[in-house]
Amino acid sequence: MVFIVQDPFLRVSRLSESAVAIPICKTEVINNNLNPVWRPITLTSQQYSSRDDPLLVECFDFDASGNHELMGALQTTIAQLENLYKSKAGANFYSKKGQKKLKGQLFLDTFQEKVQHTFLDYISSGFELNFMVAVDFTASNGDPRTPQSLHYIDPSGRLNSYQQAILGVSEVLQFYDKDRRFPAWGFGAKMPQGPVSHCFNLNAITNDCEVVGFEGIMSAYSSTLYSVSLSGPTLFGPVINKAAEIASHSAQYGNNRYFVLLIITDGVITDEQETKDSIVRASDLPLSILIVGVGNADFTQMRTLDADLGKRLQSSTGRVATRDIVQFVPMREVQAGGQVTVVQSLLEELPGQFLEYMRTRGIKPQPPQHASAPPAYPPPPQL
Repeated sequence: MVFIVQDPFLRVSRLSESAVAIPICKTEVINNNLNPVWRPITLTSQQYSSRDDPLLVECFDFDASGNHELMGALQTTIAQLENLYKSKAGANFYSKKGQKKLKGQLFLDTFQEKVQHTFLDYISSGFELNFMVAVDFTASNGDPRTPQSLHYIDPSGRLNSYQQAILGVSEVLQFYDKDRRFPAWGFGAKMPQGPVSHCFNLNAITNDCEVVGFEGIMSAYSSTLYSVSLSGPTLFGPVINKAAEIASHSAQYGNNRYFVLLIITDGVITDEQETKDSIVRASDLPLSILIVGVGNADFTQMRTLDADLGKRLQSSTGRVATRDIVQFVPMREVQAGGQVTVVQSLLEELPGQFLEYMRTRGIKPQPPQHASAPPAYPPPPQL
């Protein structure tokens, strides 16, 4: 592959019937390399309907700000990629506009097809996704009583950004959680008669952090706005550690539960290294972390937590995360794009993170106990 780029990586997307590109896979970043050779990537049959479905392969020059420069693109299919491997020929990348300027070529060193258990194989055999949520109550959100606040509860029923994120994600994940009891926390607020807390139960019950259904989350969230004082600073470490504690405890008693923590925030964190340490420790656990950035803050720092381009996090002791467990999405950028929803962007990597955890530990779905029709689960979260 030949490109005049600094830090190239590939993104593979499937094209919907309306020609919308939905990302399904990325390679790692190869730094300062004009002839990159990436590690093998895996596409599952869940991510495309047939071998002839159109795929879009794009090559970007990585930028730490998230504004990656598109260098070239090509449209292909699984069948064409296999032929490319067999023929040892290269596929041409062109500039996206007009596809007239040759930008480089893609060669396949390996191509393998094998049977692997899918996300739905695990879910259908009794595995669960357990949803958890943590909400930012720092003062930078603005006074909840004013319409300018990100926490403003509109009497007309129009949802604020926090409510949109809670509703969108929980409505999907509740189908994979049998009891629909969700741990829910807040952080960055001053308690009614106490100091600032960086991890408090959203339902105001001391020894029980769970609420029932997304309705319970929405109700507890609204009630909390009127019982605490927004404060700060913004710390992620305590809520990630709490979620990791629950995931670790569960893993000791079985391996059929996987946890998903949604953090909704309006600003950058002030405990960056502590947060990285918490994420690195949690990378060994059955846990994924979804982060939604709301408002107009500069979220460049947040992107360093999302290691989906191959640059895995490193702790203060030098330990490297065993896998990528974070997905960060700035709500305003996704909404401005208009083609892929915030929920799609948040959940696009979750099945892959789930499967990586299960496969690296040799955990397999259990065969059905008796012959019966499988339960009617919704599509995998990334779709």
